Amino acid sequence: MIDTLLHMVLVLAMPPLILGVIGKTKAAFAGRVGAPFLQPYYDLSRLMRKGVVLSDTTTWIFRAGPVVTLAATLFAALLVPLGKHPAPISFEGDMILFAYLFALGRFFTTVAALDTGSAFEGMGAAREVTFSCLAEPTLFFALITLTRLSGTMSLTPMLQHVTLSVWVSAGAALLLMLAGLFVVLLAENCRIPFDDPNTHLELTMIHEVMVLDHSGPYFGCILYGAALKLYLLGALFLNIAIPFTGGNGYLDWGIFACSMLALAVAIGVVESVMARLRLIRVPQLLVAAMILTAFSLVLVVR
Repeated sequence: MIDTLLHMVLVLAMPPLILGVIGKTKAAFAGRVGAPFLQPYYDLSRLMRKGVVLSDTTTWIFRAGPVVTLAATLFAALLVPLGKHPAPISFEGDMILFAYLFALGRFFTTVAALDTGSAFEGMGAAREVTFSCLAEPTLFFALITLTRLSGTMSLTPMLQHVTLSVWVSAGAALLLMLAGLFVVLLAENCRIPFDDPNTHLELTMIHEVMVLDHSGPYFGCILYGAALKLYLLGALFLNIAIPFTGGNGYLDWGIFACSMLALAVAIGVVESVMARLRLIRVPQLLVAAMILTAFSLVLVVR
């Protein structure tokens, strides 16, 4: 019961902090003080108090998009174990539900963008679904590799199976998988080098251009859902990258929280030292990530 409560507290409270750490890291690389660590919380609070502006051309789909996307991401959070603690919901085959809850959120985000009738948002929706066709196979190759190693299709026992002994016997495959998953982590969350979440140039945006017409609480739901998605994919990555436990339940929670902050710093460093890729280069990097995870599967198939 306590583990479930702590799981929900971290899921609900920590994702905006990850964005704050990334922003602070990028500011440090640029020689600036930057916004406070808690700035994303202030932004969400301000958006929730604002009114909503709706276009006459939109329908219920536009209003349902942010809500359904956030609900799907919150449900996906119940399937992912944080640290070495089991997820609140676990059953055989939940890894497929986990992947397609993200797909459901992407579908409603794109149809909400198309519902506006805007050419720019339609362009962003087309880019989003095109790149997701390359990112999703990478995630599935990684999950199939973990299934092969653990003998289960449930995320909790699958990820808890990754221990030091597994790293000793299948370290090469796990390294290839982590490299592919880190690329997917950046791509799925529209981070540099795939996209710049801070840009306002419609011709270069992918995800951000789809939400230009959203405002107030709807836009707040989108921002919080994006932070939560980054948090969950980061938790999936860390469950594989950190194959040990602290021997104490509360210590494991602390290790996980510190590891998430360290991952946020790493993302900030990547965004500070790399430039955004040209759009024609994005599919090439995603295909490379897919090949890496496919090779990881090949290495564990005997």
